[in-house]
Amino acid sequence: MALQPDDVLDARGLHCPLPLLKAKQSLASLEAGAVLHVMATDPGSWRDFETFIEQSGFELLSREESGDEYHYWIRKGAAVI
Repeated sequence: MALQPDDVLDARGLHCPLPLLKAKQSLASLEAGAVLHVMATDPGSWRDFETFIEQSGFELLSREESGDEYHYWIRKGAAVI
């Protein structure tokens, strides 16, 4: 992945809804336009992050599944969490 994140969140080993909640906290601390890379192992995060992005106004730059890990690159927009 060629994307260079401004922050990385390791949410591996956390179960729903913690990966999404921790991502929201991380995004809240970032400037608009910054990129957050989230690593998770919860299969439900695939659906959770998709729904969150649709409702938030943030941009899902990429998402990948690699074995039992899920990776998300999210660009923070001007939306309020």
